[in-house]
Amino acid sequence: MALDDFFESEVAIAAAATAAILSPRVRGVLRKGAVYGLAGVLTAGDAIGTFARGVGRGAQQAASSTTSAASATAEQAADKLESMAGGDKEVAAGAPAATESRARRTRAERADGEAS
Repeated sequence: MALDDFFESEVAIAAAATAAILSPRVRGVLRKGAVYGLAGVLTAGDAIGTFARGVGRGAQQAASSTTSAASATAEQAADKLESMAGGDKEVAAGAPAATESRARRTRAERADGEAS
């Protein structure tokens, strides 16, 4: 191999790569780089996973609070319809005790209103 052969780009790259691979200092730097790079990838994966779980929990809570609000609104509407229809029908039909006491309160409120 002549001296001119070392000045070709392919040979120079191969010689530099061989020297880098065989050098203990370069191998140590490459090893540290691989370790730190892998640690960075794992940390980023954990952060993304935590963020995704947080988004999922937030969406779940939003859905459950919307459902709770809708059921509360439905209960209020049912109570309002019930009071408009008059509680006497439910008492006569054998409604539960809680509904009976509500009907009694409604009748008492009507009586107070008529007396005024």
